[in-house]
Amino acid sequence: MTVFVQGNQWAHIRSIAIVTMAIIAGWYLIVEVTGVPSFIFPNPLEVVSVLVEKPHYFLKHTLVTTTEIVIGLLLGCLLGIGSALVLLFFENSRRWVLPLMVVSQSIPVFALAPLLTLWLGYGMSSKIAMAVLIIYFPVVAASFDGLRHTPPAMLALAQSMSATAWSVIVHIRFPAALPSIASGVRVAASVAPIGAVIGEWVGSSQGLGFVMLNANGRMQTDELFAALVCLSLVAVLLYVCVNKALEKCIYWQSDTALFKEPR
Repeated sequence: MTVFVQGNQWAHIRSIAIVTMAIIAGWYLIVEVTGVPSFIFPNPLEVVSVLVEKPHYFLKHTLVTTTEIVIGLLLGCLLGIGSALVLLFFENSRRWVLPLMVVSQSIPVFALAPLLTLWLGYGMSSKIAMAVLIIYFPVVAASFDGLRHTPPAMLALAQSMSATAWSVIVHIRFPAALPSIASGVRVAASVAPIGAVIGEWVGSSQGLGFVMLNANGRMQTDELFAALVCLSLVAVLLYVCVNKALEKCIYWQSDTALFKEPR
């Protein structure tokens, strides 16, 4: 069984490698066939060359952006799940809090980024706050839906056994809501990089967003694409790690795996 699982994992790795190589080959062919200037659309070799020439430069800024994303994701998920619990416990809060949450999503994030930079400064705090803001509502919505849609039979059984409200939350509602919470966390992991980079675009002196703006201002498109490659790798790695952690938490569901074994 262990040999089969390892072989299956290697098969997925080979599939990812083949798809990646196909994308790079298609990219290279498009540039070569169209003859588009490199300052508009560089070929993959030029992007790789920039990454090889400046490894420490890109690593430094990638670590900054990754830190902002991870901290923002953790804080956003904790605040989102906590808010869902508040909405569940205090029914009167729903008539006030839920409309505010909906209205907050109608405000463009670009409009809030300058304010957060003004209030929190040009450091990491404003970028983390931006990431938290952009992932907060999806986590709250998914968590609240999961917590309030607990199977009635389980709640009736707990009531017949005189279980406390806290015991019902910990042992019944929360485990039953984990699949819904996991969906919200997956969405959060996907969009958290957007919040951090938008914050860096508005005002920063480090991070991949800063590298993109700096390269764009100097018409160094190859460097801009190199920053995009770094950001994409961070986003994919973050999503895979989050998904693996969620698989461990919801081990009883066979359909939560990102890469499932063939039946």
